[in-house]
Amino acid sequence: MELESLRDLYVHELKDLYSAEKQMIRNMPKMVKAATNRQLASAFQQHLEQTKRQAERLEQVLQDNGESTRGPKCQGMEGVLREGDEMVSEDAEDEVRDAGLIAAAQRAEHYEIAGYGCARTYAELLGDKKGARILDGILREEAAADEKLTKLARSVINVKAKKAPMASKKKSAGKSRGIAGAVKQMVEKVTG
Repeated sequence: MELESLRDLYVHELKDLYSAEKQMIRNMPKMVKAATNRQLASAFQQHLEQTKRQAERLEQVLQDNGESTRGPKCQGMEGVLREGDEMVSEDAEDEVRDAGLIAAAQRAEHYEIAGYGCARTYAELLGDKKGARILDGILREEAAADEKLTKLARSVINVKAKKAPMASKKKSAGKSRGIAGAVKQMVEKVTG
């Protein structure tokens, strides 16, 4: 697609956002499954359902502009999601992985927020009032999802992640004392 006008750029941005949303829809179930905190898994699941509705609304904006959803794959979102996939498979304490999952999800949200902000501005400049209204609604949803993740991170997830190494050290120390105690008891039985 040649970008000869602001309308071309608008359509390009819409298709890029549509591709990003479709990639999120395919990727989010992995995040839901990887999250060990119930609140986080629930937040991811809720956003997955919201993302499906956002993709439908993007289809409508494209259709209203006489365009299809076909376009190149959003390379930016692909990279962001690849990093998120790495976090899913990290060998990490559950609490620490959950904190990393929030960070990965927020990177995706920020990417989308930037794209929706640009697309909304193009729609306004081009006189696509309905498109601007729809895009502004999606932009607000993305910002609210980001804020929800921030609150969850600050109040629960990151707090637990901060304590995770200490909890692991205490478990290890307890196991060592347990083994040492068991050995001591065996020695006492044998020596009598």
